Amino acid sequence: MDATAEAAPPVPRINLGSQGLVVSAQGLGCMGMSAFYGPPKPDSDMIALIHHAVAAGVTHFDTSNAYGPFTNEILLGKALREGFREKVEIATKFGIAFQDGKKVARGDPAYVRASCQESLERLGVDCIDLYYQHRIDTRLPIELTIGELKKLVEEGKVKYIGLSEASASTIRRAHAVHPITAVQLEWSLWTRDVEIDIVPTCRELGIGIVAYSPLGSGFFSSGTKFVDSLSDQDYRKTLPRFLPENLAKNEAIFGRVCEIASRKGCTASQLALAWIHHQGSDVCPIPGTTKIENFDENVGALAVKLTPEEMTELELCAAAEGERYAGGGMPTWRNSDTPLLCLPGKGE
Repeated sequence: MDATAEAAPPVPRINLGSQGLVVSAQGLGCMGMSAFYGPPKPDSDMIALIHHAVAAGVTHFDTSNAYGPFTNEILLGKALREGFREKVEIATKFGIAFQDGKKVARGDPAYVRASCQESLERLGVDCIDLYYQHRIDTRLPIELTIGELKKLVEEGKVKYIGLSEASASTIRRAHAVHPITAVQLEWSLWTRDVEIDIVPTCRELGIGIVAYSPLGSGFFSSGTKFVDSLSDQDYRKTLPRFLPENLAKNEAIFGRVCEIASRKGCTASQLALAWIHHQGSDVCPIPGTTKIENFDENVGALAVKLTPEEMTELELCAAAEGERYAGGGMPTWRNSDTPLLCLPGKGE
């Protein structure tokens, strides 16, 4: 085994953005514990996993009111009782609402305020450490949404504000109303288009970057074997990258990552996570899992050190075949621009 991957070091802490939020360098995405990845997992098992993560030094836990919906926040709230709350940073989200059985993006001030209060109650906390707009409501100016979030910060209900799947222009306009601490985006070895505009914008403004799906929604664990193992209730079966017409190319990418991982003495998952960690100290990946052994493997990525040559070799593995999501879903950063805010006397 490569000496750089022999043992997982203590999980370091990083400054997430320039506003003062400090989190573990790797977080834990909690979505799959309650939603989208097949039937919800037993609360007792997931609480044990969360406690295990805290003991390992992971303190950054990511959830949303949309996960369940609502049940994931309740689960995390249960897990953080009895002294655990003081040891962690809770990140949750609003912005995906359910109307007539369909998901819609919302950011109107009344909805923002109501969602925050409901999340506080489900989590059983007085203040949310990092509160994201999960998806951008493109029907109204972003300034209106951020203005209400600013009030929640002033009232002590939220410490820091974040955006998820926001365009560069939306990020800039939001940041002008109140400092944005973090932007959450999909970033991995096979999802790299955010590097063109979104990542540079965040760095220019001193905004931290939270990378979700850093393992390609689990693909970098075992490639097509992973896809074959998914239950019929797992929404990932609908992802274009997991469909038969795209799997052959994507399996070839996985094979090349496995070859490099073998030389490094680590797993493909650890290598994919290490690549994200090497993007900079302002980046925090939040891989999700429902198994303690997978969590331990993921934390082990912090021990994998990559040379510039190895980074280049990984980046030549090519992007994934297929879109990130099937059509007709929630807005992503590519279509998240909002109308301009018209002030009195400033035009129609």
